[in-house]
Amino acid sequence: MDMNLEVVVIPVADVDRAKEFYTGLGWRLDVDVVTDGDFRGVQLTPPGSATSVIFGKNVTAQAPGTAQGLHLVVDDIEKAHDQLERAGADPSEVFHDASGIFHRAGTDGRVSGPDPKHSSYSSFVSFSDPDGNGWMMQEVTSRLPGRVDPSVTQFRSADDLAGAMRRASVAHGEHEKRIGAEDPNWPDWYARYMVSEWAGTEPPT
Repeated sequence: MDMNLEVVVIPVADVDRAKEFYTGLGWRLDVDVVTDGDFRGVQLTPPGSATSVIFGKNVTAQAPGTAQGLHLVVDDIEKAHDQLERAGADPSEVFHDASGIFHRAGTDGRVSGPDPKHSSYSSFVSFSDPDGNGWMMQEVTSRLPGRVDPSVTQFRSADDLAGAMRRASVAHGEHEKRIGAEDPNWPDWYARYMVSEWAGTEPPT
């Protein structure tokens, strides 16, 4: 049985303020419904995401601002940082963990700048909504093996696809250096590279 995580509830004190903040980030407004004077539900979806967030009045008993460690995956952490900054979200600087793995709680072990090796899963930006609910953006450019189905390649948006093509272009340039000639079958090579990057499988040589 498939079990798709589709909705995350976040607790807010001011529904209109939260709605303005998240739509200001470019999140799609799916619904804003009031069934009576004691209930209001607002659902928004981040660009390219299969999971939405819901907040409102009497949606949750959690205290406003107590949702922490919510993760958004992006393929370019520095571009994501700049977009957050332009939207007025007051993001942290781009950082990586001193251990080179997943970030720790709070700000412990944070090192300024992206991961020196630009390893997938290793660079982050944090930000909070007006209530203090904490979000983390994580750069993922290549999936770990077994993480996704290699027979189903998906791109969340045109920007996501363009990023994959740019990375394939750089890798293909190195491929042509290795073979010492122009590759007339570069579309096939690009396709194999992009699928392998998505699925975390061995890239073409």
